[in-house]
Amino acid sequence: MGYELSNDQVAEAVNWRRHLHENPELGFEEKETSAFIASKLSEWGYEVTGGYGKTGLVGTLKKGTSHQVIGIRADMDALPITEGTSAPYASKTPGVMHACGHDGHVASALAAAKALVDQDFDGTVKFIFQPAEENEGGARVMIEDGLFEDHDVHAVFGMHNWPALPVGTLVARADQMMAAFGTFEIIVKGKGAHGAMPHEGADPVVAASQLVTALQTISSRNVSPLLSAVVSVTQIHGGDAWNVIPEQVVLRGTTRWFDEEVGERIEKRVAEVAVSIAGALGCEAIVDYLVRYPATINDATQAEVVRTTAAQLPYLRVVDALPSMAAEDFAFMLRDKPGCYFWLGAARSKGENPGLHSSKYDFNDEVLPLAASFWISLVQSILKVADRDDR
Repeated sequence: MGYELSNDQVAEAVNWRRHLHENPELGFEEKETSAFIASKLSEWGYEVTGGYGKTGLVGTLKKGTSHQVIGIRADMDALPITEGTSAPYASKTPGVMHACGHDGHVASALAAAKALVDQDFDGTVKFIFQPAEENEGGARVMIEDGLFEDHDVHAVFGMHNWPALPVGTLVARADQMMAAFGTFEIIVKGKGAHGAMPHEGADPVVAASQLVTALQTISSRNVSPLLSAVVSVTQIHGGDAWNVIPEQVVLRGTTRWFDEEVGERIEKRVAEVAVSIAGALGCEAIVDYLVRYPATINDATQAEVVRTTAAQLPYLRVVDALPSMAAEDFAFMLRDKPGCYFWLGAARSKGENPGLHSSKYDFNDEVLPLAASFWISLVQSILKVADRDDR
């Protein structure tokens, strides 16, 4: 029926989680977090290797004779957000907080790692503690630093808490889970003028305003309605005085997609639309477009392993859900290795239920024992110990 943490194990994991919440660190700066994790893993007998993505590390535990190896990823980084909770363990670092639950992901993985020392399995489990999931591509950097060359795995798994789903539910799609992610900056350069004499200039504010609207036609008119595409302008900067038309306006935003051809189409059209609209109004557009993360696409076989394991556990229920247009850099690991990224429901049953990246978000500790117990059960399910008669 699967492994379940004891009350003492749960209390210990909660203490770890709240310690991490109190001491958040931004991407590639998780030195204290990494040291905390390494000390625990070393204490329990894991082989610990670091140097991946600056602060990333891997804890390895091998049992039995099987050569099968699986990886379990937990992200460590916090966000540049000022905490708005009144929790007694609220962030001590001004302007930085664990607003996405990575503190809970680390604590869950640690609880599983400690428990597995005393459990039977046949093979090797590698706990991968990853920096900089939020926007900076820590998974990509770990891979570039030799993660899978030094730690070859047959499959890799990642989990994220999901406040939109009830506690005790799990989603592991056989294909698309999270979208690909791009960013753009468009500098619209015009000719400044007095606000009372706009005919003497080339107004970048007007050009930028029309550009915001025109960019929306990429999704509605350049991509099939049967495919997913999102173009969002999230920033507009320009001007300092009430009565002066500025020399330039800066637009910034994000793009999302699943299909690679759609992604290429979006990138091409952002540049074409920007240059055309700006040019038609006497301005110039300079476009800086970056593809940040690929889409998070699960391996169907490994997703079925996750669902099958969860279905056998009394504390979890497998449910269906649509993919999310948000992005996740576990996608880089899934490009290199077969694996599965899944969501665990984390909605609070009482009071407010802030979403991920909210200043009032706080990881739901009810999820901790479920996540840790699932990791243990998954390891034992994949790295099965042979029946005595088969040995």
